[in-house]
Amino acid sequence: MEENKKKSFIREWGPFILIIIIILIVKFFIVTPIKVNGDSMNPTLKDGDIMILNRIDYKLNGLNRFDIVVLKKDGEYLIKRVIGLPGEEIKYKNNKLYINGKYIKENYTRKVSVDIDEVIPEGKYYVLGDNRLNSLDSEEFGPVSGSKILGKTKLTLFPFKHFGNKK
Repeated sequence: MEENKKKSFIREWGPFILIIIIILIVKFFIVTPIKVNGDSMNPTLKDGDIMILNRIDYKLNGLNRFDIVVLKKDGEYLIKRVIGLPGEEIKYKNNKLYINGKYIKENYTRKVSVDIDEVIPEGKYYVLGDNRLNSLDSEEFGPVSGSKILGKTKLTLFPFKHFGNKK
């Protein structure tokens, strides 16, 4: 009799338990919603936008210049744009970006507040907000270790008027 109760319980509740486990795995290890707080990524992202953080793409494909990433800094989640990659020399002179001496055009940013001249150490990334005059970023705290980057984000879900991929 006891054996039949166990089989009945597993048959009845097993699919629900499995679904919950799958949802938790997806949420904590693959994708999760993230909220934009503040104006540091304005005009690309707006305060209050809800985005999807993709934790696995970064692990599989690495980071590219201008990817939008989420990092954890002093217990706070920050959304920034990758500007400098490990080993590169990054310069901002007269509000123009130079990587290893070559001018790189930026289409999404507001002015940089100061000139920057830095070589990015191996394993680190230089990240900036698009609203450079109003952003806590590598200009303040220096290059960020890859281990502090939680993943990439580019899909805005809400509000619906901002829905879509951001570059």
